[in-house]
Amino acid sequence: MSRKYFGTDGVRGTVGQEPITPDFVMRLGYAAGRIFADADRRLPSERPSVIIGKDTRISGYMLESALEAGLSAAGVDVLLLGPMPTPGVAYLTRALRCQAGIVISASHNPYPDNGIKFFGPGGLKLPDRVEQAIEKALDEPLQCLPAERLGKARRVEDSDGRYIEFCKSTFPNEMDLRGLKLVVDCAHGATYHIAPHVFHELGAEVIPIGVKPDGLNINAGCGSTHPELLQRTVKEQGADLGVAFDGDGDRVIMVDGDGTLYDGDLMLFVIARQRARQGTLKGGVVGTVMTNLGLEHAFRKHKIPFARAAVGDRYVLEMLEEKGWQLGGESSGHIIIRDRHTTGDGIISALQVLHALRAQRQTLREATREVTLYPQRLINVKIGKGFDFRESIPVQAALVEAEAELRGQGRVLLRNSGTEPLVRVMVEGRDLQQVERWARHIAEVVEQAASAS
Repeated sequence: MSRKYFGTDGVRGTVGQEPITPDFVMRLGYAAGRIFADADRRLPSERPSVIIGKDTRISGYMLESALEAGLSAAGVDVLLLGPMPTPGVAYLTRALRCQAGIVISASHNPYPDNGIKFFGPGGLKLPDRVEQAIEKALDEPLQCLPAERLGKARRVEDSDGRYIEFCKSTFPNEMDLRGLKLVVDCAHGATYHIAPHVFHELGAEVIPIGVKPDGLNINAGCGSTHPELLQRTVKEQGADLGVAFDGDGDRVIMVDGDGTLYDGDLMLFVIARQRARQGTLKGGVVGTVMTNLGLEHAFRKHKIPFARAAVGDRYVLEMLEEKGWQLGGESSGHIIIRDRHTTGDGIISALQVLHALRAQRQTLREATREVTLYPQRLINVKIGKGFDFRESIPVQAALVEAEAELRGQGRVLLRNSGTEPLVRVMVEGRDLQQVERWARHIAEVVEQAASAS
């Protein structure tokens, strides 16, 4: 069954345009509530419960109310968390024994966008069959249950503290962060009232930035997608390190005292090498088709098995489960550590890197010196509906020409974004000028072909 509404990470779009409208989101809440209620099979006198968390976008208020109305009409109780990182919702779904968790967020996108994504009762993302069942239920009319069967709603007052303690519990009891001066950029997003407390309570001197959300400034010139502010602040404050999260807190990047940026590939190496030294690395590491070749070569040098999944944390997780491995991630800083959490968690990932640095008494530069990343250029090209680059003769001809010139010293990857109407053009190789030239050329060909279609 093809997906009509769900992408690789839930339902996402521009607020006020289908499907991110109050009417659709209410129907989505009702359809999901029906599926969750059918799957719950409690006693007739009991109702299933679903928790809702959100990031700091102004549209979150409206969408939260619409979801609550739809779920209540389907006979589902709603627990409201308010602003909460996506991994925090996953944790609390499991901890509070809820039937599902719902996150209202568009992650790293700007504030005019928003989205809805779901977790199942174990804190894992919903399997395809459940998303398909929800899509099917969306085609049926909304029929409100009798008043005595409607769901109730309440706020969970201690959700922040519960999640802060969970994050801290993933860091070794015998270790602390005393003596570390740390800049923490929360992107004016969902971690603004969580992350600074976690690092401070573990002993670090914390300089928080991006912690004044106004509903419109999420990810605006800050956070993991705009690390320039973090780099500048780290140098200005003479900090040892900096960490930056995206709007919903499932991604993280880091900066050292010199302002050098370390992406998800490098952080993944630091965590994997520490676990390999300890003998606690179960199996190998899963990356994606976008993972830098330099990381793959570094893992090969240390005899650490490595495999590539499709882009998207759900595909990384699927491959980890298939292989029985625990560690995987993406260059964007979305890292999954299965023996720490069920989903990618920016705060926990940063803590695992800090654990490795403390245990080895190394700086980030020292811990990553064995990784030489290839130059990589990514260009996003906007496309219209219905355009398929795989069927475009000019695009395919440009790909063949580029791959012939790279001659095994690099690679070209084109893929459709799972969250936006974009084709992502990525070229990687040993020669930076060659990489830049081919990336620009292929992007231009894609743009021209999309315009002509």
